[in-house]
Amino acid sequence: MLNVNGRVDLPRTRWQGQGGESDYPLDRLLDSAEATISVGVRQLACELGINGRSFDRSAQTLKNTAQIVISEEAFRQVVECEGKQVLKLSAAEELETGWSAGECKTLTPAGAEVTRVYASADGVLVPTTTQAEKDKRRQTVRQKRKQLPRAARRRLARLAAVKKGSDQRYKQVYLTAFYDQTMDHRLVGVTREKQQGLGKLLKREAARIHLRAAAERVGVVDGAVCLRRHLEVLPLDEVLLDFYHLSEHVGGAGKATFAKPEEAEEWIGQSLHVVRHEGYEPFFEKLLDWRGPLRGGKRKMAQGLINYVAQRQEMIGYERCDEHGWDVGSGPMESMCGVTTDRIKGRGRRWDLDNAEAIMALEALYQSNLWSAYWDKAFTNYN
Repeated sequence: MLNVNGRVDLPRTRWQGQGGESDYPLDRLLDSAEATISVGVRQLACELGINGRSFDRSAQTLKNTAQIVISEEAFRQVVECEGKQVLKLSAAEELETGWSAGECKTLTPAGAEVTRVYASADGVLVPTTTQAEKDKRRQTVRQKRKQLPRAARRRLARLAAVKKGSDQRYKQVYLTAFYDQTMDHRLVGVTREKQQGLGKLLKREAARIHLRAAAERVGVVDGAVCLRRHLEVLPLDEVLLDFYHLSEHVGGAGKATFAKPEEAEEWIGQSLHVVRHEGYEPFFEKLLDWRGPLRGGKRKMAQGLINYVAQRQEMIGYERCDEHGWDVGSGPMESMCGVTTDRIKGRGRRWDLDNAEAIMALEALYQSNLWSAYWDKAFTNYN
């Protein structure tokens, strides 16, 4: 755990030097009074931890590169502890972003200089360890212990208490992103709290970058109603439906209702051109004309698209985007969803939700260009 000096308390680790492995713990070499590990080693461990495929391999890499031997469990504790510290500092707004919305300058199509910031949010599913899986593992360990000789069992320590598992195999984690036109400035946040936590995170991150200082403030989301509702509490000029997600719905409905593929492609292209350059009303009228002659399952498919579009009318204003030069896609947000969960997802991986959030927080720190600032602060506190 992190102690008051900003250091990480760890189980015993070993140092391997030119003379081979020593029985003295690495922590004792660094600080004989406290079982701690240096900031430099913590930083290296975190870099390896979020970029590796497993903590075991990352710990082995640390041994090979720095000649520091840390068990897989201790390595995991270092990385996850540091991620939780990142979350703590972010919540307390103790880590300066180094930029504000008023500095995010770009040019309009007319050539005028303007400050502009985009805001987005999305949810990702994280594989979690369920209570049933934990109970099964504990039962397996107990069965193996029973098979040992009685003398060996007496020497074993009592099994530690197990953290409560999840009630579902996958749990939702929310991500937020604020960025400028060129993505040179960006701030990525993460929370495992439910929608109320997402609203708090959006407001806090907006305050950290002084969002109101930007002349143009644009929200872009994938169309989820809850995400739009949370973005609308921010001082945004527009909240747009990601054009790619809309095109997926239009394309799916078009291919399902036209007999010939070439007819479907032509209708899809025309419909997307209308909504992109002419606006919502002409697009909606085109959808109604398309639905008219359809019957049965095809008409039901058409009505589904019409309902989807009607519920998001206020988010479909792409013709205004051309006037300002605004992006109509949430590609940066989708990219952040991918990179922050890269270490989390994979075959056989299961997490306690708070630990998964901690790993994602470290990647979000890096994507926010705050990695160096965080470790500089850690070095200052350490000394």
